[in-house]
Amino acid sequence: MSEEDLGLLDEDQRGNFIRLRTMIVLRWVAIGGQLIAISVARQLYGLQLELGLCYLAVGVSVAGNLVAMFVFPENKRLSEAENTLMVMFDLLQLSFLLFLTGGLNNPFSMLVLAPVTVSATVLSLRSTILLNATAFVLVTIMTFWHIPLRPVDGPVLELPQVFIFGEWVAITIALVFISVYARRVTTEMNAMSDALIATQMALGRAQKLNDLGGVVAAAAHELGTPLATIKLTSAELIEDLDDRPESQEDARLIRDQADRCRDILRSMGRAGKDDLHMRQAPLTEVIREAAEPHVDRGKTIGIETRPDPDDPAVPQILRRPEIIHGLRNLIQNAVDFASREVWVEAHWSGDTVTVRILDDGAGYPSHLIGRLGDPLMRRRRSEADRRARPEYEGMGLGLFIAKTLLERSGAEVSFANGAASVSDGRGSARTGAIVEVVWPRDSIVPPAAPIGTGIGENRPFDA
Repeated sequence: MSEEDLGLLDEDQRGNFIRLRTMIVLRWVAIGGQLIAISVARQLYGLQLELGLCYLAVGVSVAGNLVAMFVFPENKRLSEAENTLMVMFDLLQLSFLLFLTGGLNNPFSMLVLAPVTVSATVLSLRSTILLNATAFVLVTIMTFWHIPLRPVDGPVLELPQVFIFGEWVAITIALVFISVYARRVTTEMNAMSDALIATQMALGRAQKLNDLGGVVAAAAHELGTPLATIKLTSAELIEDLDDRPESQEDARLIRDQADRCRDILRSMGRAGKDDLHMRQAPLTEVIREAAEPHVDRGKTIGIETRPDPDDPAVPQILRRPEIIHGLRNLIQNAVDFASREVWVEAHWSGDTVTVRILDDGAGYPSHLIGRLGDPLMRRRRSEADRRARPEYEGMGLGLFIAKTLLERSGAEVSFANGAASVSDGRGSARTGAIVEVVWPRDSIVPPAAPIGTGIGENRPFDA
């Protein structure tokens, strides 16, 4: 599966999620806080401020908000570039206000981290780096150049240089740390959201195919009555048109075509009912159904059973879409990486049902085994790997979807690499990747279905 197939979004598209109204509301909050801080500093503490320039800085923000409110609609979505410019404006406006009020001597200098945090959360890496670099330059400038804070009747309020240097270091480290932290968390949340959407799409597609059988069965049943009426009417016409051979031949054709439609609908109805009512099937048949799309891809897929000596009969398991689709994704991954052969082993006991998928490929990279099943896990691919598997995207979505779907059915999924000593007895070493799926038996084996028996055939009811 590719990002285009699943409709996943890149960073620039995610930047379009933020509404202009959200940025306007946040800016009004910042403006209110700035006005309160200026008033308190002036009236309560008697600090001599460049009030004209301070109110000019705040007024520019007010003017920008008013223009945005009256020129653009409230539900406008900002593009990546527009979002970057909005956050950059807020950063410059705040830094100018800090320059007018003591620079890093001002305890509110820590607020320079706010625009950078916003950029790391919603904007692209390029925009985040640009804003981080700008914030670093502005903080450095304010360390050396700023208008000092001075009371009406007192000395200049300045921290010792060692504290100023410490605050500069702290803000610089915080810029990097908060940006990396916020970006990493946001990226993982977005990846998980995308992958869960992909999982729902895959399961929904499988469910629709399942439901189609019921639709077919219902259609066949509903169309049976009008076809029977057509056949009966055509038979009566044949008897009534003995003196008109041409019309009688047309009536015979209508009857024959009605018989043909009946046969087609009977076949469709049988298939639809089989799909609708076959809610369970032998374990080996479910595995074979999951592997079917990949049997003609140039790799040998072998299905082996290892029954419990005390219970040799193949269990009938629930034929749920998530089980079939999950196993299918795991088999697809094994076929992608196998050299020649893939083995699917089925084992059951009184407590568990286990399916193991093995291949003779190179196995999982050792440094990635602990992360297998995470969504959108990218790694660099060599040119030889691209030529060998041009269709493979390397996103980790297939394994994530398989793991999520199978865990929803009650299974535990684990990944490992085969040992060099493991062999199938014919010289083919199973040294590649191994995926083991283990279900509690009562989670996929329906209690009402005796083990080793089918659903039986329909028989007439004797009153």
